[in-house]
Amino acid sequence: MNSQLVDIIRAILDTQQAQAPTDASPTREATVAAGTVQYNARVKRSVHRLGDPYNKMYLLRSGRAASRAASRAAASPLAAASSKIRAPGIAPCRAPLSTTRALASPPARDRTREIVTQTINSIGSKREGQQYLKLFTSVSSQKFAVIKLGGAILTDYMDEVCRSLLFLYELGLYPVIVHGAGPQLNRLLEEAGVEPQFEEGIRVTDAKTLGIARRLFLEENMRLVDRLDELGVATRSLAGVFTADYLNKDKWQYVGKITKVNKAAIEKSIEAGYIPVLTSMAESEDGRLLNVNADVAAAELARALEPLKVVYLSEKGGLFDGDGGKISHINLDAEFENLMSQPWCRYGTRLKIKEIKELLDTLPRSSSVAIIHPSDLQKELFTDSGAGTLIRRGDKIQKVASVAEFEDLGALKATLIRDREGLDAEATVDRYVDYLNENPFTAYYDDAMQCLAIVMPPSKDRRMATLATLTITKSGWLTNVAENVFADIKKDYPQLAWTVSESDENLTWFFEKADGSFSKNGSVLFYYGCDFKDAAFTPVYDEFIHHGRAMLGDSNLESRLRRAAMAASESLRRTHAAQQARGYATLSRAARGVGPR
Repeated sequence: MNSQLVDIIRAILDTQQAQAPTDASPTREATVAAGTVQYNARVKRSVHRLGDPYNKMYLLRSGRAASRAASRAAASPLAAASSKIRAPGIAPCRAPLSTTRALASPPARDRTREIVTQTINSIGSKREGQQYLKLFTSVSSQKFAVIKLGGAILTDYMDEVCRSLLFLYELGLYPVIVHGAGPQLNRLLEEAGVEPQFEEGIRVTDAKTLGIARRLFLEENMRLVDRLDELGVATRSLAGVFTADYLNKDKWQYVGKITKVNKAAIEKSIEAGYIPVLTSMAESEDGRLLNVNADVAAAELARALEPLKVVYLSEKGGLFDGDGGKISHINLDAEFENLMSQPWCRYGTRLKIKEIKELLDTLPRSSSVAIIHPSDLQKELFTDSGAGTLIRRGDKIQKVASVAEFEDLGALKATLIRDREGLDAEATVDRYVDYLNENPFTAYYDDAMQCLAIVMPPSKDRRMATLATLTITKSGWLTNVAENVFADIKKDYPQLAWTVSESDENLTWFFEKADGSFSKNGSVLFYYGCDFKDAAFTPVYDEFIHHGRAMLGDSNLESRLRRAAMAASESLRRTHAAQQARGYATLSRAARGVGPR
């Protein structure tokens, strides 16, 4: 990704955070003599005035829909902010190295602003923006994405796809495009009087079919390249990338099984500033052209390149369950067996999930597969929520109810202490583990402990479960392990409350997980599964109003660490003051001529 654009995007994301407090006007803040309960008006769904003894305190009700709507609403001031940031006068991210029309563009500075504004509109929140900027700038251009286009997409959504690719190209992101032309081929075969034949879902390709397919694929490839060229995208149509053997000549004739991918041709194209555009045709070692399914070709390309994203553009926009609802996420490690047992998981859906699992099993855990509608490409690439069906290997989430069940106590302590370096931190964690030994809890974590959550169940003193401790690495946020952990918590605890600092960079994520929230003095109380008038929730709310984040007491590691740090700081202050006093006394004695005898 172009470094200057990255700097501009980061500046605008910082503007978003800096402007956030001013979005709520004074009339939208309730000040109370006993303290202030403030709320961010951008994520407000409805506000309820509470009676005594809460005297004009306000409740912010927020849910997933409200939070996402707020993110979209926030784009407007961001777009305005982008115009205030003077973009450097730079050329497009990569000067197209071709003699095509790819250089025809508006003035560089205006175009840069336009790209940045479009990027911000695609990003759901500052957290998502920072994460994905880091993600996309952490890999080489060749490892960004493989995007598969079906023949129907080329026919019905050519312009939408090309404009999305233009956007990526101008950000300095170079996906590798591979396409098929199945529907067009069926139509041409029918016109030529050739009956399409399939065996086990694979097209039987005789010599006549192969000849028609060859001409068609070349035409569709050039049509795509020409349209991208018109928009200013430097592309390179590549042939000879796939080497294949006959899959089974007796059964399918001229159908290939890919044995090798020529990565060098792809890498050189990207290094020169071109987006590679490939057909799914392959060649045998002796030069015979072979037909390969475009999905299969995209998978083999992904195995060779190991990209962050593998994207299948689909008219349907994702996979659907038995009730017709779109499946937004699939965590294969945790859900595959259950999915395969579902009565609705049949035919194409079943085959697609199995093929994607086979692919992801060969790729790094950071890789993912997305099945999306062409119009949602930017949203899928730049937000957590995405738009279609996102499939990852994910992580199996472990669940334990005692310290003894942790396989590695040292790893547990190291996880609890990470990013919490401070005075007496190790001793505080040791005392916290002792506390867990004596009290009921449920801990959720992945094998690598990128995410660890500790939930205290309802008790006599508190009738609602509380999320006492949550620690997540940056990698854990990027790989969505936090989503998987939270999903498991929600299965076990239908009601839950937790607190977060208002300065937490992942605050938007917590809003999405909550049914409602309160904010006071820099802390936010979140909850789900109950109404604010619920008998179980009222005591929790009372504790928060009077004690803030300290309400969770010894069950919350953050509270323990703060107390330990404050105690250590006070001890150092007293020691320093005593040393100063002794030094002053010595100087005074010396000034009076008094010294040791």
